[in-house]
Amino acid sequence: MIEFRHKYLAELIGTFCLVFAGTGAIVVDEQTSGVITHIGIALTFGFIVTAMIYAIGETSGAHINPAVTIAFWIAGRFEQKHVVPYVVAQCIGATLASVTVRFLIGTEATLGATLPANAWYQAFGLELILTAVLMFVILRVSSGSRETGIMAGAAIGITVALEAMFAGPLCGASMNPARSLGPALVSLTFDHLWIYLVATTIGAILAVGIDYLLKEKTEQKGV
Repeated sequence: MIEFRHKYLAELIGTFCLVFAGTGAIVVDEQTSGVITHIGIALTFGFIVTAMIYAIGETSGAHINPAVTIAFWIAGRFEQKHVVPYVVAQCIGATLASVTVRFLIGTEATLGATLPANAWYQAFGLELILTAVLMFVILRVSSGSRETGIMAGAAIGITVALEAMFAGPLCGASMNPARSLGPALVSLTFDHLWIYLVATTIGAILAVGIDYLLKEKTEQKGV
């Protein structure tokens, strides 16, 4: 049986890899005048999420996202006593990744911090919906609180890339409080950070309710 300290470490490493690769791509793109391109950045986020699900899914469930951990707990799929350690590990991993990006790659684009392009309420609404869609997919393809299985990684990674591709220019398409917190802390960019902490968490919780309603309808029809 995997000890929980290994699970916490896996979440730290997984979130580190996510933020390092994703925000690193943003910084390199800024440095090279758009060589990676917006599409390339979106795909980087999608690919790294897919890779981490396959790499640590069996160890920790590959949440790599505080909103996902909280939503799994509310859905009754994850023990409450492990929520805080998971969230702390994820936030530490994201912060260490931003420190690494700063010293190895550069400080352009505020280390990939997520910021609204327009009004704050547009970013809030987008992040809420994007995270709800992502969490809905996670709930439907995961087993318990684990993002595992042949198709789970692909489905979740594609969702991340797709949402980042069309919404990234408007809100940053964070969908992940830790992904936004790490760059904000290291670059001292706290403008509108609350949007990416609150909207993403609410969106993930909303997905739990939608998933519950679908299950209830299915059970009533005996499907």
